[in-house]
Amino acid sequence: MLNIKDHSRDSAGMKYVYPVVSRRAGGVSIGINLNTNNACNWACVYCQVPNLTRGGPLPVDLDQLENELRGFLHEVTAGDFLATQVPPEARRLMDIAFSGNGEPTSAPEFAEAVQRVGRLMHEFGLQDSVKLRLITNGSLMFRPAVQEGIAAIGALNGEIWFKVDQATESGIERVNKVRLAPEKVRESLLVCAGLAPTWVQTCYFAMDGQETTDTEREAYLDLIATVREKIKGVHLYGLARPSLQPDASRLSNLNEEGFQRFAKSISSLGIKVVANI
Repeated sequence: MLNIKDHSRDSAGMKYVYPVVSRRAGGVSIGINLNTNNACNWACVYCQVPNLTRGGPLPVDLDQLENELRGFLHEVTAGDFLATQVPPEARRLMDIAFSGNGEPTSAPEFAEAVQRVGRLMHEFGLQDSVKLRLITNGSLMFRPAVQEGIAAIGALNGEIWFKVDQATESGIERVNKVRLAPEKVRESLLVCAGLAPTWVQTCYFAMDGQETTDTEREAYLDLIATVREKIKGVHLYGLARPSLQPDASRLSNLNEEGFQRFAKSISSLGIKVVANI
């Protein structure tokens, strides 16, 4: 039976489609994994992907993806999947999410995959009850095809969860293992928010037993303050599942007080915060 601590990509025996119980979505999320080779252009310290490698995805078989999703949606909407595989408190389909084992927008087929998923949502009459989501690090927002796919999600009344964990160059390099200027993050976030409703998602945790520094927190709050009129809010979350990366032993959740204190700091900017430690 599915649970929030197991987000296995092969739980349903398919290549591209996998169901999970998502605490942030509030029920069952159908994941779309375009990075089946466990390759990503980032290497976040908290990532739960096994054998994570740097790079891009293999070619995506869009016909197979569509057939898998059509079959699974039938099991969810007309079969007994929810009754037999999902805990009672989570027996509702909340979203279809491009997430998976790497950065989804790195797949050249991303925009076409969005179109196909959108057509299936209409085929099953889910366009008004189920969200289409993209969970992204936003690093490829400069690509026209990526913008096309995100605009298509927006047109389907979907939304984007855009990763911003830190807001200084050193913080980004420490947590996400990439060299990236915070101003580029801000620019990409604003482009994204102009194409589709966008939430910032932030993983907030301790490293070596220490909370993020005052300097890092202030830089993050400054960045959020400059985009607060453009985004829907912030998803602030802790470590629900163990990291499978080399720094895993250095990571831990904050205590409730410290976590909620930071959530209130974000909320004080006049922005909605959804917090899940």
